[in-house]
Amino acid sequence: MITCHLRYIIDPYKLAEFETYSRMWVPLVTRLGGTHHGYFLPYEGANNIAYALFSFPSLAAYEDYRNRMAKDTECQAAYEYADKTRCILSFERSFMRPLLTA
Repeated sequence: MITCHLRYIIDPYKLAEFETYSRMWVPLVTRLGGTHHGYFLPYEGANNIAYALFSFPSLAAYEDYRNRMAKDTECQAAYEYADKTRCILSFERSFMRPLLTA
């Protein structure tokens, strides 16, 4: 399993727009074969940092998701919404493997 960790720098004055964007992606990742673990929005502390986590069975499955996502009209609409609202200032993407214990 591979987990994608996204760290967003968001416009704190556009938190509602970022939340709308986040709600768009959860079902899209699921529909395209991933498991979304949710978005984590600012609450206490820094008001411009948000996170998202989602997993795929393998890096190959993630790459397939990326290819399908690039052609998916709902995914493109979500990107366009973020561009239009400018709620995301920047982001970092990292890949991790979970350590699952019994």
